[in-house]
Amino acid sequence: MVRTPLTPEERERGRSLGLLLRQARGDRSMTEIAARAGISAETLRKIETGRAPTPAFFTIAALATALGLSLDEIATWCTTATAGREPSAAA
Repeated sequence: MVRTPLTPEERERGRSLGLLLRQARGDRSMTEIAARAGISAETLRKIETGRAPTPAFFTIAALATALGLSLDEIATWCTTATAGREPSAAA
């Protein structure tokens, strides 16, 4: 199966998601949050750095739970960032 190349907007949304997750993680370790979410630390690193800009829904849902974020917060953050506006900091 050949994957369609990502658009610049999709890549930007992935970078924005990574920024939100890094900010929400704060001083907690990547390993701790990854374990809580049931994913590998490497997967979390790729998402946070934008190298995995389109993670699966259930991965995002698990990370949201581990970080105390709502899916609405994540969606608003990523939508705002790709609309060219500076998103406000995560809670």
